[in-house]
Amino acid sequence: MVEQREMIAAADDGIWTDAEPLLCCSVVPEASNTATFSFVAPSGAQFRYEPGQFLTLELPVPGGTVWKTYTISSSPSRPLTISVTVKAQAGSIGTRWMLDHLTPGMQIKATGPAGIFSLPRKEQKKYLFISAGSGITPSLAMTTYLFDRGTGVDVTFVHCAQRPQDIIARQRLEQMASRVPSIRLFFIVEEDDPYRVWTGLRGRLNQLMIGLIAGDYMEREVYCCGPEPFMDAVREMLIALGYDMDHYHQESFVAPVKREEQLPEHDDIIPDEETSATVAFSRSDVSAECKETDTVLAVARNAGIVIPSGCTFGVCGTCKVKKTAGDVHMVHNGGISEDDIEAGYILACCSKPIGSVEIDA
Repeated sequence: MVEQREMIAAADDGIWTDAEPLLCCSVVPEASNTATFSFVAPSGAQFRYEPGQFLTLELPVPGGTVWKTYTISSSPSRPLTISVTVKAQAGSIGTRWMLDHLTPGMQIKATGPAGIFSLPRKEQKKYLFISAGSGITPSLAMTTYLFDRGTGVDVTFVHCAQRPQDIIARQRLEQMASRVPSIRLFFIVEEDDPYRVWTGLRGRLNQLMIGLIAGDYMEREVYCCGPEPFMDAVREMLIALGYDMDHYHQESFVAPVKREEQLPEHDDIIPDEETSATVAFSRSDVSAECKETDTVLAVARNAGIVIPSGCTFGVCGTCKVKKTAGDVHMVHNGGISEDDIEAGYILACCSKPIGSVEIDA
């Protein structure tokens, strides 16, 4: 009886609350082991939330109920339904059950919406959305919201996937971008689909790509979501590019947070222009004072020491040298292997000394 009264109150107010179950109204396949589930409120209530927030679904899997959190992939500008886009990973239980058993007409319980990873309500800003895998969902919700709002839309949307066929909601995004020229899409894949032409970017996201895709990235608010190693790499790139990290926001789709105090601490190394460092070139018997923001290559040149170099962007690997002591902050663009890094080698053009460093040169 209590639940019935709460549902009636929700219907009278016109806004859905999690006292009422969700009724599945459609299931749309997006990619392999991936689908978008849309829900309505049985009472006819509408949904109110912020773009980028999440729901926690109560899933009746065999062996006992599990609670699974998913970012809402729909936009609050379309309040009649609410959607989540889910991707089953190896060992998935709740998501696997949804893909195999949740069909239109079924009801499930949910709590939320919740979360602080969202856009400012009224400010009109320039955005750079960066995502990988199913981390595309908050970017999709935010872009749809900005598209529907229709004022001051300026979005550069970067998404990384294994193959083109793995890009979630690609047609939806392309439809919005085709109507609003200031929504610019960039998809980056690591592999081609067999027998299909791919003319977009290939490889892994790096600093060069960020500069080519969004030359004005310094002016943009960055929102990032994806696997933790991916987001770590994005932070490293932006720090190395001198980006103001006060304008960087990220959400782990593994563990979204409800309140600001739950945000994880990142032990990022950020070279400081006001902090001194020392680079000792052992074979040349030269030691040079510098700033943490100087590259080892620049310090060597100023000291009259020749280190062969080419691109100066961490791509060609020409400036590879052995670091025999100390630490550097290095963000490269593919010009050095993990084995070389483990062996103590660095690329002088994109390595910045932290404290005292010794180089075999």
